Amino acid sequence: MSALPASGREWHLVARPHGWPKPEDFALREAPVTEPGEGRILVRNLHFSVDPYMRGRMNDVKSYVPPFQLDRPMDGGAVGEVIASRAEGFAVGDHVLHGLGWREYAELDPKHATKVDGSIAPLSAYLGVLGMTGLTAYAGLFETASFKEGDAVFVSGAAGAVGSQVGQLAKLRGASRVIGSAGSDEKVKLLVEEYGFDAAFNYKNGPVAEQLKAAAPDGIDVYFDNVGGEHLEAAIARLNVHGRVTICGMIAGYNDTEPTPGPRNMAMVIGKRLRLQGMLVSDHAKLQPQFVKDVAGWLASGELKYKETVVEGMENGVEAFLGMLRGENTGKMIVSLTR
Repeated sequence: MSALPASGREWHLVARPHGWPKPEDFALREAPVTEPGEGRILVRNLHFSVDPYMRGRMNDVKSYVPPFQLDRPMDGGAVGEVIASRAEGFAVGDHVLHGLGWREYAELDPKHATKVDGSIAPLSAYLGVLGMTGLTAYAGLFETASFKEGDAVFVSGAAGAVGSQVGQLAKLRGASRVIGSAGSDEKVKLLVEEYGFDAAFNYKNGPVAEQLKAAAPDGIDVYFDNVGGEHLEAAIARLNVHGRVTICGMIAGYNDTEPTPGPRNMAMVIGKRLRLQGMLVSDHAKLQPQFVKDVAGWLASGELKYKETVVEGMENGVEAFLGMLRGENTGKMIVSLTR
């Protein structure tokens, strides 16, 4: 094995944010890099992911994912190169997807790593379109929302990593109409002109309910919710009988210090016989092989498009995360450590 670096940097959470996280809630610290233990691998991370769900992990509350620990490295999706291996089946030079992001070097049990092929798609794509966010879109639309050909679909947060894929998958599978909401006129243009949405609107330009009604005069059958709040209330009003809602995220309320008001029109759920269902991508691992096969094919044919917002440099990891919460990304927000 070649000589390993003496140390690498990692981001630690040092204070629990109250409301919007602040840069001083985090610290970039040096940690020693050591040879991997028996049966383990050492990975030099090339890219790591920052995602909305990470905000919830900064609170010390019981949830579906354990909270980040103070004064410990944070974690999340990452893809990197094996630089030392004491594990059978993993060689120096292999590229792997794993869960120890937010750091330059990760030592781990390879049962928590998946080999990835950079010839099928860029390595960063395994954190987005071919990774967790992509599977979230695929499973949330086809399984949770029981999408069927001819459905009219509304997606909030539609220019983000999940939402942009949901809309395109719906079109590829025969949706009658796909509508998206986003937070800027530039993103709205992208949805219609590049991703093939039938209609899109900037939710900052007026009440969501009015804009959705104009975009969906015949109602909607599926709502894929990444936002919550006003968007969910508007969608309930426009859903047709037996409509389905996949509740994937509620980013509108993630930094609120008071409870977010619920939709005021929940009584409509009864008369319309609506189904509102939350989803976690971890419940849908069995779809992974079919998902990769389908999506790799659509990527190769050019039918599925994706964008990444890449922030260069380990030292900019927290700023990338905060920017993602502010909606500054188009598509997947990636922190790249390749320079």
